[in-house]
Amino acid sequence: MRGYFAIGVEGISKPMNLGNLMRSAHAFGARFVFTIGAHYRVREAKSDTARSLEHMPLYHWPDAAALRLPQGCRLVGVELVDEAIDLPSFRHPLQAAYVLGPERGVLSATLLERCDYVVKIPTAFCVNVAVAGAIVMYDRMRLLGRFAERPVGEGGPAAPPAPHVHGEVRFRRGKTRQKSP
Repeated sequence: MRGYFAIGVEGISKPMNLGNLMRSAHAFGARFVFTIGAHYRVREAKSDTARSLEHMPLYHWPDAAALRLPQGCRLVGVELVDEAIDLPSFRHPLQAAYVLGPERGVLSATLLERCDYVVKIPTAFCVNVAVAGAIVMYDRMRLLGRFAERPVGEGGPAAPPAPHVHGEVRFRRGKTRQKSP
């Protein structure tokens, strides 16, 4: 999959939810996980049975103003607000950090203002924060990964994905060279 992503939460207070989110983030290939204004107990995230912190960093920021992301990384809020883009209609940026709201709450106005995009999962009501994170990461993988086209009818694809085709070798000065067979 091209690009990279990170995922985090603002105001999370339940260690189990952060542990589950970190485990899913590790499984989907996140580069890092973060919290903003997390409750101190969150550091007890014992439900992360994959030991994700051995494979990716976890950053804690005290508030939205302190949040620092890599250059070019787009901040994507995940929140049930009217002006949000429905997730199935959203084109994920190649470089993205997704941030979810707290349990029994919403993303702060300060953080929503910082977001480049806000998306929502089209459900009848809120789902658990770890579940919402997994849905967003799955949608990103489905959109940006290399998979065979879905068939028109039910079932699996009739053919595997087409092999990747490499372009010509390009030099910095604009000259091209044909690849050797």
